[in-house]
Amino acid sequence: MTITELQPQGIWKAFHALTQVPRPSGHLEKIQAYLLEWAKGNGFEAFMDNAGNIIVRVPATPGMEDRPMVTMEGHMDMVPQKTQESDHNFLTDPIETYIDGDWVKARGTTLGSDDGMGIATAMAIFEDKTLKHGPLEAIFTVDEESSMYGVENLKPGTLKGSILLNLDNETEGEFVIGSAGGMDVQADMTYTPEPVAAGAVAVKVSISGLKGGHSGLEINEGRANANKLLANIAREALASGATLASWEGGNMRNAIPSFGNIVVVGDNAQCSKLNAQCEKWQATYREEYEGIEEGITITAETVATPATAMPAAVAKAITNTVLAMHAGVYRMTPSIPDIVETSCNLGIVKAADGKAEADVLVRSSMDSKLDELASSASATFELGGFTVNYHGRYPAWQPDVNSPIAKTIERVYREVNGEDCKITVVHAGLECGIIKTVYPDMDAVSFGPTLRSPHTPNERCNIPSVAKYYNFVVKLLEQI
Repeated sequence: MTITELQPQGIWKAFHALTQVPRPSGHLEKIQAYLLEWAKGNGFEAFMDNAGNIIVRVPATPGMEDRPMVTMEGHMDMVPQKTQESDHNFLTDPIETYIDGDWVKARGTTLGSDDGMGIATAMAIFEDKTLKHGPLEAIFTVDEESSMYGVENLKPGTLKGSILLNLDNETEGEFVIGSAGGMDVQADMTYTPEPVAAGAVAVKVSISGLKGGHSGLEINEGRANANKLLANIAREALASGATLASWEGGNMRNAIPSFGNIVVVGDNAQCSKLNAQCEKWQATYREEYEGIEEGITITAETVATPATAMPAAVAKAITNTVLAMHAGVYRMTPSIPDIVETSCNLGIVKAADGKAEADVLVRSSMDSKLDELASSASATFELGGFTVNYHGRYPAWQPDVNSPIAKTIERVYREVNGEDCKITVVHAGLECGIIKTVYPDMDAVSFGPTLRSPHTPNERCNIPSVAKYYNFVVKLLEQI
């Protein structure tokens, strides 16, 4: 069975179509063109705004023209993560999906259900002429995963809806009315590489097999950060008198880094110790993360000796900075102890050929704590000799406990499913907070089917939850 045979067929067929169009963050030309052509082919009103967002509108079912317009929202881009064995090219290749029991997965890559399922929901609703609803519009936004660019550049007057349904949550039956704000802390350093001594050898130490994961939703699960693990090995290698030629860990600021490597340069005696050191650290990490990480693997292999390496002082500064940098939960929410308030993800560390850079994503539902942790990260980088810049700050979405749409959702969900839903807040960056700065009177809620391990090659979408979620959306639109 393929996913196009799953029920409800409308949403699964739309999602399958999306998997065939490359759409990694920063490269959305193909999906933008596809969605505009899809809208044109169906006779829908559609246009692309100044930021590259796609807006599509359909009229109300006859007799329901007086209902408030509902804006359905999701982001076009997906996080391009793959296993180390995969040769997938996210710029050209379709995502290969398969069914595994109750789950849809992708072979060796992220699935793109975050937020392909949100886009597919609107597509299926718009295409189905049998449904009853008031006037609808959808906005498919640009680069939510990398920068929130689409909503950061959203202009007043672009949207007409008074109710915002953000279709970008990962647990069916959970309805979000508040989320964390965030900010990128980016650090750079330049240095002058030194020639490698004659007779020196090089060993590449690699870490793999980590779960990684969403740096908001899964930051509290105690998962290992590949950059932090590499730092201990690097420090031990430096203590023996060796130095580093390069460091490469992680590739997305909003994904917990699941892999990385360093190239160590030294004499035969220094580098020969690395195999034993890697075995020791692998055993230590597997013990430390027992029950959390299942396959931590550390390898050391001899590689061609580079012509240059970092000065010992630079290698030490980078290593110490990574060791000192906070990575993980900083504080839980005092009034809701099971929700993370503030966190920091050391997502990217790269250094080679005279340039070092790092990217940290700080999140918090409290502005003062966001500033505090960002300042702490900045101070840590500056002590290590880095130059620091802040980018991409987006606001927290403060919950409205009296939200009319939330009250409607509670009622309709109980009617449809015979059980209560959960109204909550999350420690993830959602576009609602930014949209509401432009449209403050919009009544907003975020929800979706059940997804697990987004931002990793283990991303998966729960099949039964999709039908339950979609049937609820249909009923909700009918009753709004």
